[in-house]
Order: sequence, then C-alpha cells, then structure tokens
Amino acid sequence: KALAFFAQLSQHPSYAHSASSFDHAIDLAARVRDYRAVWAFVARMRSLRLGPSPKTFAIIAERYVAAGKPDRAVKVFLSMHEHGCRQDLSSFNTVLDILCKSRHVEMASNKLFKVFRSRFKADCVSYNIIANGWCLIKRTPMALEVLKEMVDRGLNPSSTTYNIMLKGFFRAGQVDEAWQFFLEMKKRKCNIDVVTYTTVIHGFGIVGEIKKAKRVFDEMAREGILPSVATYNAMIQVLCKKDNVENAIVVFEEMLRKGYVPNSITYNLVIRGLCHAGHMDRAVEFMSRMEDDGCEPNVQTYNITIRYFCDAGEIENGMHLFEKMGSGVCLPNLDTYNILISSMFVRKKSDDLVLAGKLLIEMVDRGFVPRKFTFNRVLDGLLLTGNQGFAKEILRVQSKSGRLPRRFKL
Repeated sequence: KALAFFAQLSQHPSYAHSASSFDHAIDLAARVRDYRAVWAFVARMRSLRLGPSPKTFAIIAERYVAAGKPDRAVKVFLSMHEHGCRQDLSSFNTVLDILCKSRHVEMASNKLFKVFRSRFKADCVSYNIIANGWCLIKRTPMALEVLKEMVDRGLNPSSTTYNIMLKGFFRAGQVDEAWQFFLEMKKRKCNIDVVTYTTVIHGFGIVGEIKKAKRVFDEMAREGILPSVATYNAMIQVLCKKDNVENAIVVFEEMLRKGYVPNSITYNLVIRGLCHAGHMDRAVEFMSRMEDDGCEPNVQTYNITIRYFCDAGEIENGMHLFEKMGSGVCLPNLDTYNILISSMFVRKKSDDLVLAGKLLIEMVDRGFVPRKFTFNRVLDGLLLTGNQGFAKEILRVQSKSGRLPRRFKL
C-alpha cells in the first residue's frame, strides 16, 4: 500500500519526491523483496538527478544481507559507480560493517577488505570493523591477526580497537585471555576509558565472577574514571543475574545518591530482577517509582512484568497491566500479544481461550501479523472447548491477514 501511494504521488502535479522519499521507497520494496522495483527506483532517482547516494546503496546492501543474500550486497557495492555513485572509504566501511554485523566477516574480509584495502586506503575504522566481525563469531585469533596487521601498516589502534578485542575475548568465554589483555593495556598505558571498564565488569559478571566484577568497578574511581549509567547498568545486571537483586538495588540507590539519572534500561533490569525473585508487588511498585522519577515505563517494562505475572498463573494481574497499556500509556507490541495469548492456554479454561481469540483479533486490527502457529493454536483451543462459532470468525481473520487457513471441519 505504501509503495502504491508512492507511485500515486509521482503523478501529483504539485508534489515532487525528494531523495529521502526514494530511499524510503527503496527500503520498503527491498523489505518485501521486490528487487525489480528497487532497481527501477534507483534508475528513476538517477534520471531525476536525485541520486542515488551512498545511503541508497547502503539500504539496498543491508536488505540483501537481511534476506540471506550477502553476495548480492557485495555486488551492489562493486556496481555503485555504474549508477553514477563513486565508491569511497566511507561507503567501503559501510558495506564491511553491514556484512560483519550479520556474521559474514569471511566474505567481507576475502572479497572486499583484502582486495580493496589499499585502493580505498583502509583506516582504523576499517580494521576495527573486520576485527569486530571476527570477534562476533568468536574467532579471536583472527581478530588479533587484524590488530597486528593494523600496527604493521602504521595505524595506531584506538580505544575502540582494544574494547572490541576485550569484548571479543569475553564473548568467546576466554576470560583469562581477556584479563591478561586488560592488564597488558594498563602496562602499555593504552587509552583505557569508561567503555573498557564497563566491558570488563560485564564480562566478569556474566561468567559469575562477581567479586572480580566488583573489584574492577571499585578500581575505576581510584583510576580517576567515573562510571557511566551504562557501567551501573552492567553492574546491576550482573548482580540481578548472578548474585542477588537486593545487592543490585543497593547499587541502584548508590547511583541515585551520586547524582546519576537511571534510564529505562536501569529500571527494567531491577524490575526483571525483582520479578525473577518472585517479588511481583515490589516490581509493580518499582514501575510506579519509575513514573514518579520521570522515566516512563516502556513496552519492554510492561512485557517483562506481564510475562512474569502470567508465568506465575496471575493472569488477571497481567491483563490489568495490559489494559493500562491500551489506555494509551504505552502501546503493546507483537511480543505483548504473544505473551498473553500463550498464557491463556495454561489453565485450559473456555473463557481464557475465548479471550485468546479476542486478543488475536485485536492484534490483527492493530496491524500485527501473527504466526500461523498462533492462529492454529487458538483455533484448536476454541474447537476443543466447544467454541466453533468463534473459531469460524478466527478463520475469517486468518484469511484476511494473509495466512492460508487450515482445512477445518466446523
């Protein structure tokens, strides 16, 4: 519909599409994998002298990668000049980043980086992208090779480079290597910043090394580096997951006393910790405190609390929060509906399954597309509880949403 509207606007006598309008249309066409339309838009942009720009090709490359066609993303970059847009270092780094973040570092390295690093004069950013790509797939030896090559070519690693390596070691479960790398950074007087400390705190915490995480957290102040909100969030997350939510709240209160302003992530971590510990009333109180402190609960806040209420069998409390969302405080998303619909099957009550059907219809009306599994699960539940009439209505909704209806004998 959006693409049809775009086409209609093209015929409007007093309106002309801008370059950004074309980029949006190209993104939409690529999302639905209408690549013929994508390239027709690119040709039209060029004929109107509105581009295409490097941003246009970045959008196309990203959508090809998302569709599982990374090789096409490489071809898009290589063909940019054929469409009147010359490749440069910035566009080179962009396509490397798109490939590496989607775990196609081998393709990025072999088909682009090694071939064109000299032509585009690869910089520190280029090397960081490739190193991070190897770290994302837990191949830290390859990332170290990139770091070595970077130095050999006369480029100075930045704090970002070292932080990438640290995070990579922790991600790969190489905790000892991460600690030794951190000590070596200190020994060589590398630029250690708040991100470095936050990475180490989070890394130690995830593997349950709470004492080491606390020690590094305390060391920051002695080194004259102030923790950020992200650092406090890392410490709170660690304590909630691997220690005790009460200790996490102590850190939260300390954060407030020192003048830090918690963000929604901070509150959500504490709320999740309280929910996980079974303190649902306190979690709801914390949501109220969040509002009082001027930090509005977001959809993640509600989803966390609704999920734990439903898992505890307190579906009515979960529905109460959902109704609060519906009043316009914070609109539900696809996850909210999936959480609630799934919970309606726990008690196997007819009323619960009817409510699941109503939620399914509401989510479709709001523009969400449920999975076929969700439709079929609700249909089965309604049929088993004797709600054939409502099941027929669900079948009509299923057909309208584009999900092919199953053959039912109603």
